[in-house]
Amino acid sequence: MTTKTYTVQGMTCQHCVMSVTEEVSEIDGVEKVDVDLASGRLEVTAPDVDDAAVKTAVSSAGYALAAPGDLGLRSK
Repeated sequence: MTTKTYTVQGMTCQHCVMSVTEEVSEIDGVEKVDVDLASGRLEVTAPDVDDAAVKTAVSSAGYALAAPGDLGLRSK
C-alpha cells in the first residue's frame, strides 16, 4: 500500500473538502482519502497511486494541485 501527499490549491470551506474527497475516492483502487482544509493537504492511499488520476479528480472537483516542487508531493 502506498500513501502519497499532495497540496490542493483553492479550497476555502468544508464543502471544498467534501468535493475533493468524493472525486478522489472514486479513483479505482483508492482505499483512503484524507483532506485537511487548513493546510490544503491531500493524502491518498492505494496499492498504486496514479498521480495523473489524482490531478484529474481534483480538477473535476474544481481545484488544482500545487506543482510537486512547490509544496511537496511525497510518498510514504
